[in-house]
Amino acid sequence: MSRSDFGLNNVHVLRQTVYLLSLMTIIRDKDTSHSEFVRTSNMIINMLVQEALNYVPMKKRLIVSGSGGTYNGLEPAQKICGVSILRAGESMEHGLNAAFQSVPIGKILIQRDELTFESKLLFCKLPKNIETYLVFLMDPLLATGNSSILAVQALLRKGVPEENIVFLNLICCSQGIENIGKQFPRLKLVTAAIDPELNDQRYVLPGCGDFGDRYFGTC
Repeated sequence: MSRSDFGLNNVHVLRQTVYLLSLMTIIRDKDTSHSEFVRTSNMIINMLVQEALNYVPMKKRLIVSGSGGTYNGLEPAQKICGVSILRAGESMEHGLNAAFQSVPIGKILIQRDELTFESKLLFCKLPKNIETYLVFLMDPLLATGNSSILAVQALLRKGVPEENIVFLNLICCSQGIENIGKQFPRLKLVTAAIDPELNDQRYVLPGCGDFGDRYFGTC
């Protein structure tokens, strides 16, 4: 299945190496311990952030090496910030902070009605002048896409160009990608896995359960 089949041309799935698949097996397994779930999730998150950094525009920089030679290198040409969709998105902040020091982080809280499955934006605190940043929007799971659409709309209202949003997920449902792609075709999405369906409670299948509960130890 091609990326364009999901209605979003800028979908990037991590290369499905045997190592990545072994890590995904650990976080999907319902019997994985809390400590192992956190450790393994962090490893996958680091992979996602490193892959997403390829979307950062670069400029040339000439430096002098420790040996006294010159090197024609690169450095980011645009500021980067992160925005977490609470609460599960906070689990991904460490990966961004590990790649760049002092990265501004914003927070968006969206609540889903468990009966109607409708989402509502409750809180939005974003970095100052966010419209000048490349924004890494972070949420481990993408199910229907309803909450994610509200989060993207909040960024657009603050003047962030759609093409300057990079959405990071560990696991996506194809339905969610299609829903987001229809509304925001210039948004970029980086994920470790695309799962085929949702259950009656709108959880991704096979998925990994409630990521926030498992990561923060509240299940």
